[in-house]
Amino acid sequence: MVIELGEPPRRLGVPAIEARLRFEAEQREVGGGPGRRLLVVDGEPAFELSFWCGTCPFLFRRLETARQTLSLEGMQEHLSGATTDPDDAGVIDAFGALLPEGEYLPLLLRVEPCLITPGREGDYFSSEQVATWGLDQFWGLPEYPHTAYYRTFETAVDASAHFYEFVVPMVPPTWNATDRVEDYVELMGLGAVPTAVAVSTLDVCEPATGMPADHYRHWGLTHFLLDGHHKMEAAATAGRPVRLLSLLALGESLADSQDLARLPAVRAQPRSARPTDT
Repeated sequence: MVIELGEPPRRLGVPAIEARLRFEAEQREVGGGPGRRLLVVDGEPAFELSFWCGTCPFLFRRLETARQTLSLEGMQEHLSGATTDPDDAGVIDAFGALLPEGEYLPLLLRVEPCLITPGREGDYFSSEQVATWGLDQFWGLPEYPHTAYYRTFETAVDASAHFYEFVVPMVPPTWNATDRVEDYVELMGLGAVPTAVAVSTLDVCEPATGMPADHYRHWGLTHFLLDGHHKMEAAATAGRPVRLLSLLALGESLADSQDLARLPAVRAQPRSARPTDT
């Protein structure tokens, strides 16, 4: 479910050198080709993202230096309930100040998260992705994100593309404080629908020819949590919804302008799984 904000993309952020979170290309020696595409937090690489070519598998991979969340204490009261107008509370501008200057599309979503452990039931990387790209040719294994994550939604884009949505915690759910998760479970049981905040990217990846038979474009919308780690785990535990304010980084997504423009309409479609007999 998309809750419309009624506004176009916005210019948010601060100069990159001042931003606590930014997107970077890993530096390589001259003539060595492009380096990894990275999400960096407080100067440390936190996640490796889908590679620039667009034909490699979709990816988010937590790195050893991902140890920091980006919650803002001054926003906690505004985010404890179902935020209906983040502008009125200054939420968009407050979290925008953590990000590098650029164009962002705010989306207010209703999500019902399911916590996924890599390699187990529901894992995108060992199921849908393997069906399209096969196993990693060097390791002979599926891609491994090095973190538990949440799946929240999927739907068909068209006959040759499918949309997958993920919420990725900056630190593992096992790092969450149990008592805070339990407090949110109790609140949700009373009908509360709190709000989490994320910076997001849309990566559209399609394998080269000659890959396994289930060939289609994978639209991966990844929400990297800035605030809401305990809320998201509580929602998954209790089977309850939360609201998610997504600040979609248009200039940092691996998608063309037409796909980015289609995203709100695609996200507003009914949920549907990709057929398994194609």
